[in-house]
Amino acid sequence: MSAADCFVAVEQTFASMAKQSARNFPVIREALGHADALYGFKSGFDRESLALGLKSGGYWPNNAQKGLTNHQSTVFLFDADTGRCRAIVGGNLLTALRTAAASAVSIKHLARPDSKVLGIVGAGHQSTFQLRAALEQRPFEKVLAWNKTPEKLERLASVAREKGLPFQSVSLEQLCGEADVVITITSSFSPVIAEGLIRPGTHLACMGTDTKGKQEVAPEIVAGSTVFTDEVVQSTSIGEAQHAFRLGMIDAAAIIPIGVVVNGDHPGRRSAEEITLFDGTGVGLQDLAVASAAVDLALARGTAIEVDA
Repeated sequence: MSAADCFVAVEQTFASMAKQSARNFPVIREALGHADALYGFKSGFDRESLALGLKSGGYWPNNAQKGLTNHQSTVFLFDADTGRCRAIVGGNLLTALRTAAASAVSIKHLARPDSKVLGIVGAGHQSTFQLRAALEQRPFEKVLAWNKTPEKLERLASVAREKGLPFQSVSLEQLCGEADVVITITSSFSPVIAEGLIRPGTHLACMGTDTKGKQEVAPEIVAGSTVFTDEVVQSTSIGEAQHAFRLGMIDAAAIIPIGVVVNGDHPGRRSAEEITLFDGTGVGLQDLAVASAAVDLALARGTAIEVDA
């Protein structure tokens, strides 16, 4: 699967959701009380593509010490006509690609066309996928980044060098003061970006861990933005908007599904001064779409391993 393949699959999924021909089922997401892990299930069904299945997995924060990525998942696809298991697909790479594709879709449809400076907050495994996908959507001229442990920013600096772009490790104040697009990709449970830091005209994509309590930006920033999301119910329960929603600072009816922008039923950004915020909660349909595409490619190339069910 390429990043371009994932972008198309995710954009089409958002469009299908907006037309109500695809539906995500309720998410199960729980703390295990073991290894500090978060574990859960995301599932859904798309009547257009007939993608049916679930992703099982979660976040194990201590995996880096074991040489593993923190996010671990597996996707199970089922035949919509019979219910038989169609395929089992490793979800780690696909999760990284589809999460980056989601923020890239938001940049394509919501960021100012003249955006020149990209800011990345966070330098975990997912950050390089986010950076690569974002750079395809606007003619960015510079990359700014911040991480609580600055030495980890080298992975982002390496991508910037590969793309021939200047890279700077900066303070959050400088990043928010200069960036036209800001992507947050952390596992924070308290605001990393404080009230007042985001300037007018910024597009903000909050892509960090989706779970109860997650929080990357101050609720005042959410309340002061035009908020778009993949799934409104998840946005107000496990997404970045959950805190502003709980405090009564934003109403669920004001949160706009990104799919209606993709479909042309909403204009998206309305002015150069508007702050747009994409609350990327990660929906099961995204996983099913990219996993289905991966299976189709594997079958076409003869690389799938077929077994008797």
